[in-house]
Amino acid sequence: MPGGHAQTIWPKLFARLHHAAPPVLRRERWDSPDGDFIDCDWVDAPDPERQTRPLLVLFHGLEGSSASHYAQAFASQAQQLGWGCALPHFRGCSGELNRAPRAYHSGDFAEIGWMLAQLRARHAGPLLAVGVSLGGNALLRWAQEAGEQAGQTVRALAAISAPLDLAAASQAIHQGLNRVIYTRYFLRSMIPKALQQLQRHPGLFDGAALARARSLIEFDELVTAPLHGFRNAADYYARASAGPQLARLRVPSLVLNARNDPFVPFHSMPAPRRYEQAPITLWQPAHGGHVGFPTGRWPGSALGLPGSVCAWLEQHLE
Repeated sequence: MPGGHAQTIWPKLFARLHHAAPPVLRRERWDSPDGDFIDCDWVDAPDPERQTRPLLVLFHGLEGSSASHYAQAFASQAQQLGWGCALPHFRGCSGELNRAPRAYHSGDFAEIGWMLAQLRARHAGPLLAVGVSLGGNALLRWAQEAGEQAGQTVRALAAISAPLDLAAASQAIHQGLNRVIYTRYFLRSMIPKALQQLQRHPGLFDGAALARARSLIEFDELVTAPLHGFRNAADYYARASAGPQLARLRVPSLVLNARNDPFVPFHSMPAPRRYEQAPITLWQPAHGGHVGFPTGRWPGSALGLPGSVCAWLEQHLE
């Protein structure tokens, strides 16, 4: 498929997953310390020793869920490997509006840390974490803040198509065809959910201004920043971006970005020579789009991505 747009959109709509059967998910609800909840979907390994087997944890992207094509593909791959798989949802993404006024954002390392702590308490075996797009940046931010302690929670992690420079990505997604395709797609669910929260919690932000918003930058200025303690969108992007702090990572980390990603500009991706002393592996293939990476014969499969990523993660189990 030619071009980053086709490689991004096609797997979501049409790529075969090649499961014998779709993964069966078991939902668990966790009460959060602030009176809210987190929903986590589980795919348990099919044997009585599953509590000591590796557990693959996947953090979804912006407005994603356990139903996202990449989440289903990773769950299927985990089953094939005999691993467990956990798919925690960011707030408001599991099909039910969250209770508290906070939502989620690209630098939400505290939420990632709390979710991983719940999983660590429930599973005796090694944890391997994958973050996709927004979830990838947030996962890296958690590992940066955790420092040496990150290795006590996860053996290794992977960030796929993460927007490591949020300012650059927010500008790119608002340009040309990106604005028509992706910005509209995301805002179509983000704005109604935010307005529902405003009905529950009056005064959170300017609802009339949000209803007029036509870009993710406007959304972040009006909603994301004030809800999560940032001064404005620019402050959010500066403090939440994982790219400038990659050298802080102390746990084996795979950072995968396609050079033709439509809205993660190549110039914003990390330069390999800067991180030779850190436990970072950079994969920057020429093709793949944004969380696309279709493989195989037409119409393509979504399993090539989790197959390659899980093979890299598996090296760090010994």
